[in-house]
Amino acid sequence: MKRISALVLALMMVLCLAACGSSSDTTTEAADTNTAETETQEADTTEEEDAEPETTEDEAQEADATETEEEADTENVELSGTVSTNGSTSMEKVMSILIEAFEEENPNVTVTYDATGSGAGITAATEGSADIGLASRNLKDEETGLTAYVVAIDGIAVIINPSNTVEDLTLEQIAGLFNGTITNWSEVGGKDMEVAVIGREAGSGTRDGFESVVGVEDACVYDQELTSTGSVITAVAQNQYAIGYASLSEAAEDDSVKVISVDGVEATEDTVKDGSYAIQRNFNMVVSDSATLSDAAQAFLDFCLSADVADYIAQAGAIQP
Repeated sequence: MKRISALVLALMMVLCLAACGSSSDTTTEAADTNTAETETQEADTTEEEDAEPETTEDEAQEADATETEEEADTENVELSGTVSTNGSTSMEKVMSILIEAFEEENPNVTVTYDATGSGAGITAATEGSADIGLASRNLKDEETGLTAYVVAIDGIAVIINPSNTVEDLTLEQIAGLFNGTITNWSEVGGKDMEVAVIGREAGSGTRDGFESVVGVEDACVYDQELTSTGSVITAVAQNQYAIGYASLSEAAEDDSVKVISVDGVEATEDTVKDGSYAIQRNFNMVVSDSATLSDAAQAFLDFCLSADVADYIAQAGAIQP
């Protein structure tokens, strides 16, 4: 009986020990599961916090546009000051349109233009009284220490009174009319009337360009020497005997005078551009080699020499080189 009781007691102890082990394993597994779930949740939370918000394509484009506008505004604000130009009266139309276009892009810069003649413009660049000199002729050998930049090419028109029947002259005939060897229009196919020679003052780029091409440097016999292209056009328009010369860009648009052909070639933009019209000259911007241009002056010079201004120069009646 005692042996049976002992066996029963031992069996109960084994069952108790088994039950305790099973409960411990379950608790451990539950704890491990809870720990894993907690770590996963923490990792997910960290990934969500680290993730940056997505930017739409439209938002990115708007941001880029804003940055571009801000950069452009900054550039315009930074470029400021005054640029002084001085010289050729024949370059007035070209300069006016280039200045207007440049100032529109750079509202904090003012560009001034004094129409004093090519000689005065070269002197201004040499002496430093202007940032940029303007000359409707090339520099002479003695005009050293300067650099001339060709901004445009302009034809020089030979003009007569509209009542004159002459339509075409050779370079040789033009030379004779201006140097005094031909004194009557009948000698070149016109009416029997004396020739009145009208031209520009000494130092004028138009005069220098005309005389050098025609071959009458310092040999012209002028009845009138005037100080601007407009004055020459007016004088010829008011005198039936007159002959003169003027910038093609101005003369071609003025019905008060007649532009004659030279050696059978009409004076037009196309014939100047292709070189078939003989009487033409360069429009130059002249700067001193010893001077350092301001940022504004350098920007204006670069603008005038860029390919972007071709249309502006064409609107002024000249041709970009």
